Amino acid sequence: MAEEEYQLSDAQIEHFLEHGWIKLSGCFSREKAAELQDTLWVRLGMDPHDMSTWHTERTNMPFHNTFPISSLAPKAWGGICSLLGGSARINPSASTWKDSFIVNLGSPATHNQPVAPQHLTNWHCDGDFFVHYLDSPEQALLVIPLWTDVVPGGGGTMICPAGMGGIARHLYEHPEGVSPWMTPRGENPDFAADPRGLRFFTDIAEAMPDEAFVEVTGEVGDVYLLHPLMLHSASRNALRRIRVITNPPVGIREPFCFDREDGAYSVVERKTLKVLGRERLEGWRAQGERQGIVSAGMKMKIELKRREEERLARLREKQGSVEVKEVQPVA
Repeated sequence: MAEEEYQLSDAQIEHFLEHGWIKLSGCFSREKAAELQDTLWVRLGMDPHDMSTWHTERTNMPFHNTFPISSLAPKAWGGICSLLGGSARINPSASTWKDSFIVNLGSPATHNQPVAPQHLTNWHCDGDFFVHYLDSPEQALLVIPLWTDVVPGGGGTMICPAGMGGIARHLYEHPEGVSPWMTPRGENPDFAADPRGLRFFTDIAEAMPDEAFVEVTGEVGDVYLLHPLMLHSASRNALRRIRVITNPPVGIREPFCFDREDGAYSVVERKTLKVLGRERLEGWRAQGERQGIVSAGMKMKIELKRREEERLARLREKQGSVEVKEVQPVA
């Protein structure tokens, strides 16, 4: 029902085709956001009222619970379906969100010291868990729900729509597959972490003018839907106002197809073709093996989850028979 009721308008689709992103407002309530973050500070091991305990600038938290998007944020689910050609094309595992919050608290050293987007060092495309191709189904859309208000300068994700072209061309020219750092298979057959880090992405961002960047800001309940090849970076939270988002990946059942006989391309496929300046990629096919990668980030989350579970257990023990309010897993 959400898919049918909340289809994107023609104007929203045109905005996505032009810019590679759209913003949907009021997808979930402040009350629901607060409920899902009820134990956030316990999990972090920090005190929200004592900034001296904010020992980590940015934390990518592991998840404990999952929630169906269609009931939690039906407008967002309708938008996701609209961009990807309908729910039938979407991997069922992508129909839920998790409480794997991404918290940006800033740091004392950079308080009230904003930085230009070109000087950020975290520019990348999502998907550190698989070998990348132009048609990769594992990361079919980048989704950013805002679980706190995010104001300019408050650590909102920075995006660079103009950077998509260089990434798409690189993937088109390397059908054999590239690492998450964009290193071609022949140069890095084991897909190990690239010693050059994110240099491929930061080189693109550094060459962009100021007007090429968009800061992801908004209110609790807003959700951004972005093309999977959107160049983006964590930004500096110079204001040190807590910023909480998630970035749940959306996978599709089959790889994207840029050579459809019937021309029934999804909106995301149409945007990929547009940034390549092509109407169709006749004969283009991924030529390498589709492989998963166990990233350093995944290993780190395993350890973070162990620590969070210990803190939650201590809270339960401390409160004894007093019930600790937690959201029970749906799936």
